[in-house]
Amino acid sequence: MTEFVTLDGGRIACDVIGDGPLVVLSHGIGSGRHDYRHLVPLLADAGYRVVNTDMRGHGESSLDWPSVTGKAAISRTDVAGDLLGVIRHFGGPAVIVGHSLSGGAATIAAAQAPELVTAIVEINPITKSQRLDVGALFTVRRYRRGIPRLMGALLLKSPRLWRSYLDVAYPGKPDECRRHIDGLMAALRRPGRWEEFMKTGKTGPADAEAHLPGVRCPALVIMGSEDPDFSDPVAEGEAIVAAMPSGIGRVAVVDGGHYPHSQFGDRVAELIVPFLRKHAGKPVRQVGGRPGRPVA
Repeated sequence: MTEFVTLDGGRIACDVIGDGPLVVLSHGIGSGRHDYRHLVPLLADAGYRVVNTDMRGHGESSLDWPSVTGKAAISRTDVAGDLLGVIRHFGGPAVIVGHSLSGGAATIAAAQAPELVTAIVEINPITKSQRLDVGALFTVRRYRRGIPRLMGALLLKSPRLWRSYLDVAYPGKPDECRRHIDGLMAALRRPGRWEEFMKTGKTGPADAEAHLPGVRCPALVIMGSEDPDFSDPVAEGEAIVAAMPSGIGRVAVVDGGHYPHSQFGDRVAELIVPFLRKHAGKPVRQVGGRPGRPVA
């Protein structure tokens, strides 16, 4: 059943599964917590208490939140504050796993409240300010196909272009992914949801980029090798880590587009679980699908 965390300005919807050190998940724009449907059970089985959230204005979370920007927008700073509220509610500290916009939010949360954030995992994060790579439009096919669709969807407020972008961002698209994308588009047709999604395009990642030097906890940046949002996904991940204090971050690459956790949860889990075992505290052994005692 969906649980709700009441914060100043609204309610955050979430699923809670497992027992052990706390791990909080947050998805990217125009999506929902179902993005993590393959990853959640793997993290819970590894011995962690997983709180999988819907971003403000998305999924089952409430609409019309006040923003720190003072305008109708959803910023990374807004989402960071929501995540810290969720962590306080569930008795942190926690590891934050954030995708895309929420990767930037994880950066801000870690820098603002180091006592609440044990470590961060950023999946294809939009954490640094982006510039259009005109040259790559001619030389990198996935970038040429993805970026115009993404920019067009946000600038023209076009559901058709957003759907077209998702078709590029999920390379290969097995039937299960197609059904998932159909579900995302259906959710955006619910009253008020498309308007909330559009609020995410009214702010950029400058707030997250400014907080990168202030991150003090371990950070894992996971980049999809075929992510159409970046002309060079690996270079983007390395630039994010380079802006953090020396030695606390590292980059890992996984096959997939902008949503590797949604397409290939097992591959992403193979990167995240060892990171959690090192930085999140002792997991709880799972016995017959039920929580057991801490792993020695």
